[in-house]
Amino acid sequence: MRRADFLQILVYFSLAIVMALFLADKGAAYFTHPNRIATGLGIVAGLIGSDLLLIMLILAARIPAIDRTFGHDKALALHRKLGKPVFYLIVAHMGLLIVGYGIQEGINPVAEIFSMIENGQDILLSYAGLLLMAIVIVTSLVIVRKKLPYEFWFVVHLLSYASVLLALPHQFTNGQLFAEGTWARPYWMALYVVTFASIVIFRVLVPVARTLKHRLRVTEVREEAEGVISITMAGRNLDQLPARGGQFMNWRFWQPNMLLKAHPFSFSAAPDGKSLRITVRNLGRQTNRMMKMRVGTRVSFEGPYGIFTEAARTTPNAVLIGSGIGITPIRALLGDPKFGAANISVILRGSTNENVYLWQEVYDLCVEKNAWLRVLVGHRPRGVHTWLSAEAFNKGDRLSTLAPNIKDADVFICGPAPWMDLVISDAKKAGVKPERIHAERFDF
Repeated sequence: MRRADFLQILVYFSLAIVMALFLADKGAAYFTHPNRIATGLGIVAGLIGSDLLLIMLILAARIPAIDRTFGHDKALALHRKLGKPVFYLIVAHMGLLIVGYGIQEGINPVAEIFSMIENGQDILLSYAGLLLMAIVIVTSLVIVRKKLPYEFWFVVHLLSYASVLLALPHQFTNGQLFAEGTWARPYWMALYVVTFASIVIFRVLVPVARTLKHRLRVTEVREEAEGVISITMAGRNLDQLPARGGQFMNWRFWQPNMLLKAHPFSFSAAPDGKSLRITVRNLGRQTNRMMKMRVGTRVSFEGPYGIFTEAARTTPNAVLIGSGIGITPIRALLGDPKFGAANISVILRGSTNENVYLWQEVYDLCVEKNAWLRVLVGHRPRGVHTWLSAEAFNKGDRLSTLAPNIKDADVFICGPAPWMDLVISDAKKAGVKPERIHAERFDF
C-alpha cells in the first residue's frame, strides 16, 4: 500500500512538474492577453495530455514494480480508463491552438490548419498521429472490443506507439516550450526515453531472455475432463524463475497457427523449480488447437504476472473461491509452499461434478493444510442473480455462512467475470474490506 501511494504521488508530481516548467517559461503571459488565452489553454491541454499519455504507456509496459503493486489487470484497467481523457485533451490541444493562432494571425480556423501545415511537415505528422489515436480509442470501446478478434485488436493497439512517435517531432521543432536552452526540453526527452525503454525492456527483451534461458518444452499432456487438458512443461533453471502459485503467464506454443498469439493462463500447480503446469479448457478456436498439443513442443512465454498470490495477504485467514476453470489458480495458490494462512476455507463451484476441475488435487491439499472445503454443484436458480447453486441458495447459504470467518480474511476469487462480480458483491455485503478482495481478470 505504501508503494501504491508512492507511485500515485509520482503521477501527481509529474503533472506538477509539467505545469511548473510551463510557468517557468513565462506561460502565465498567455493569459494576460485576450487574443492569446486560447493558445495558452491549448498548450496546457497538450502538456497534460502528453504526460498522461506517457503514463498510459508505462501502465501497459508490464513493469514489475507496477505489476506487484496494483496487479496486471488493474494496471491495464487504468490504462484503458485514461484513454478517453487523453484523447480529449489532445483534441482540445490541437483545436485550441488552431483557434488561438488563427486569432493572432487574423485568419479563420480552416485557413490556419493549412497555414500550420505549410510551416512544416511535422504538423502533418501530428495530424496523422491524432487520427491513429482516434482509431485506437474507437477499438477500445467495450461494444466494439467484444466484436473484435484479439489478433486484430492487438495489431491496432500497436498504433498507439506509432501515434506517439508521429506526434513527437512537432513538439521539439514547433513548440517554443521545448526549444533549445529550456528546462522542458531535456525533461520531456528523458520522459520519452524512459517510457519507450521500459516498453522495449519489459515487453520484449525480458521475455526473450527468459525464454532463451529456460527453454521450455511440453513434457506431458493429460486429459482432466472432456474438453479440458493439463499441459506440463519443463526446462532449464526453473528454480530461478520468480514464479508463484496463483500467477499467470502469456504463453506462445510453437505449433502451426499458434505462435503469433499469446495465451494468458494461470499456473494450475505451484511452480516447484522443476516444471510448470497450466490447465486449459476448450472454449474457442485457439484453445481447440491446444487440445491437440504435442509433447516436445517448444514454448515461449511472458511473465510471470499478477498478485493473486501469498504476497497479497494482509490477515492470518484466507478464503479461496473458484469456479470452473477458475479453480486452477486456486489450486496453485493453495499448493504454494509459501502460502501460510493459519485458517483456510476453500469453496469450489461447478454446474456439474465434471466441472469441478482438479477436485482430487484440491481435496488432497486441503487435507494436508487442514483447510475447510465446501463444494457447490448445480446450476444457479432461475431468475436470481447469485453465484450459488440452486440447492445452496434455497438452503439459505450465503458467503457469510459458507465461510464464517470471511470478515477477517483475505478473499481470493477466480472464475468467469460475471460470476466473480456476484461473489465480490457478496463478499462486500459480508463485511470484507475492498483491499482484502483479490480477483484478477484476463479479458483484453
